[in-house]
Amino acid sequence: MGVSTAFAAPAKLETLLVSNTTSSGAAPMAASSAQIGLFFKPARARRFLQFQRGFGGWLNSSNRCEISSDDSIEISGKVDNFINAASSSSASSLSALQQLKTSAADRYTKERSSIVVIGLSIHTAPVEMREKLAIPEAEWPRAIGELCNLYHIEEAAVLSTCNRMEIYVVALSQHRGVKEVTEWMSKTSGIPVSEICKHRFLLYNKDATQHIFEVSAGLDSLVLGEGQILAQVKQVVKVGQGVVGFGRNISGLFKHAITVGKRVRTETNIAAGAVSVSSAAVELALMKLPESSHATARMLVIGAGKMGKLVIKHLVAKGCTKMVIVNRSEDRVAAIREETKDVEIIYKPLHEMLDCAAQADVVFTSTASETPLFLKEHVMDLPSVDSSIGGLRLFVDISVPRNVGACVNDIEAARVYNVDDLKEVVAANKEDRLRKAMEAQAIIAEESKQFEAWRDSLETVPTIKKLRAYAERIRAAELEKCLSKMGDDLPKKTRRAVDDLSRGIVNKLLHGPMQHLRCDGSDSRTLSETLENMHALNRMFNLETEISVLEQKIRAKVEQTQK
Repeated sequence: MGVSTAFAAPAKLETLLVSNTTSSGAAPMAASSAQIGLFFKPARARRFLQFQRGFGGWLNSSNRCEISSDDSIEISGKVDNFINAASSSSASSLSALQQLKTSAADRYTKERSSIVVIGLSIHTAPVEMREKLAIPEAEWPRAIGELCNLYHIEEAAVLSTCNRMEIYVVALSQHRGVKEVTEWMSKTSGIPVSEICKHRFLLYNKDATQHIFEVSAGLDSLVLGEGQILAQVKQVVKVGQGVVGFGRNISGLFKHAITVGKRVRTETNIAAGAVSVSSAAVELALMKLPESSHATARMLVIGAGKMGKLVIKHLVAKGCTKMVIVNRSEDRVAAIREETKDVEIIYKPLHEMLDCAAQADVVFTSTASETPLFLKEHVMDLPSVDSSIGGLRLFVDISVPRNVGACVNDIEAARVYNVDDLKEVVAANKEDRLRKAMEAQAIIAEESKQFEAWRDSLETVPTIKKLRAYAERIRAAELEKCLSKMGDDLPKKTRRAVDDLSRGIVNKLLHGPMQHLRCDGSDSRTLSETLENMHALNRMFNLETEISVLEQKIRAKVEQTQK
């Protein structure tokens, strides 16, 4: 994935820059934004223009100018001599252009986009931070749009769950892309950039690919092998469909992650006996209760969504025969009641939540509320829990953002546990699944290689399209000449036969070159060989692939901005 698609500035661009320099008598590189837009990707065009505008300022500068980048490129005081020579004559302008081609500005035309993940998870950040960064599923399309409007971001996806907040992007520049996304995260959450940087993790290209595969397989979960994360990865793809910015690279990455998640669970049996966050929550509550009270403790579940439903199922599995469920509507509760026979499930509307909490010994919360349902003032006046139950009212909160404020812990008769407290339960179940995780890693390594080969093969897609279009233009023109010579009264059947003949000839001629432009890991052909073939075909047929692709991208970005 480290292959660069380096190419010199197109001849058209060279002519454009030189003509602007010599005709205007102004500072070099005075190309307009519209002209630059024809040759560079949208984000790269913007950066080129910023570089261009600042270039004139060098004329009066004798100081060394440092351009911050991944490679920390430095341009020394020799710039003065270069600028003076460049402005003296047309020949000097050509020299200036050659300097430009090796400068920081031109580096963007040679840089290959990177897949980057900027994330915070239960392993790196406390729940207090994760809940501020959490983005509701309904807001994912908006977030993708905002991320892709950043200068150095082409594609994006958001994976926000109770255990993680991860942003996946295709960045034109790793350093600048990470900086922009981190600043965006700070702006949307209100958390200072410095705090985010302390807890975030950054992964690039192959490491980013391996990470999302491990996430989908349940290897990075608090509960090793849990299945809910796979459903959440699927939801990212479902929500992203049709969203501008959820592009080919990112959607391909997540779709492949789903395949990996399914394969790992099928071939390694890693999920056998695995606990989920919900089951770990039930286990934690029972650990904190006196064993003699397990059958008599009064259980309250607030929220009947996916997580709440799993809590109910695990309570039933542990022998609970009666519980109260608080939810906005009764429909979901009725459906759960149908699935769990011989268990008394009592529905209560949301406005009776505090009354229900007053009569409960253990309260499980799992709602999507963005504000706490229980604060200190709500709990302090609740009646005491019987000493036979331990004398403490337990709040087990598996929501992110949290449904129960940490201030409730200040009350002597109450204890609050959140998702970060589940580690105590998980540790006891982890050792057995670690052996299965080693088997899963072998599958992930194999699938990562296939994905890298697929992404590498995308390099040749523009050339394949251009070559087919080039051949089709020739075929259509020659077919028209042939048919005109054969007369207007030619039967339709004959016309169709001639047309089919021409298509068959073209397809057979293209078969060999097309095979040598594909690099999907299914044969022994290496990526370097495939790219050599691509460049050879570009030269032989004058396809100008890179110019046309960049032109299409800049035009698409301009159209998107104008909407």
